[in-house]
Amino acid sequence: QVQLVESGGGLVPAGGSLRLSCAVSGRTFTSYNMGWFRQAPGKERKIVSGINDYGDSTYYADFVRGRFTISRDNTENTVYLQMNSLKPEDTAVYYCAAQSTGYLGLKAWEYDYWGQGTQVTVSS
Repeated sequence: QVQLVESGGGLVPAGGSLRLSCAVSGRTFTSYNMGWFRQAPGKERKIVSGINDYGDSTYYADFVRGRFTISRDNTENTVYLQMNSLKPEDTAVYYCAAQSTGYLGLKAWEYDYWGQGTQVTVSS
């Protein structure tokens, strides 16, 4: 059983920064690609960023490219999302997810395990 635990969310003014962390336990961390998704009230869950098993391939959604950075520490079994220049429209619950296949998936249904989510609120 794989467990994912997010942390680092909170309330931040527009233009501020937050760093989300996701600690993974239960299986070999490098068996998984990792993704960060977000979901605002009444909207679908969308991918924000993804990183492959060894961290040499990443993906960013257009709406965060240039502001967010994904990284992973395979010695600490943790994936991070550094979020800079935050905007009110970034407000959402952010979820960490693990995918146990070779290609880097971009859809929620492609991921096998999920964290409980962490709230990010950006005030205007």
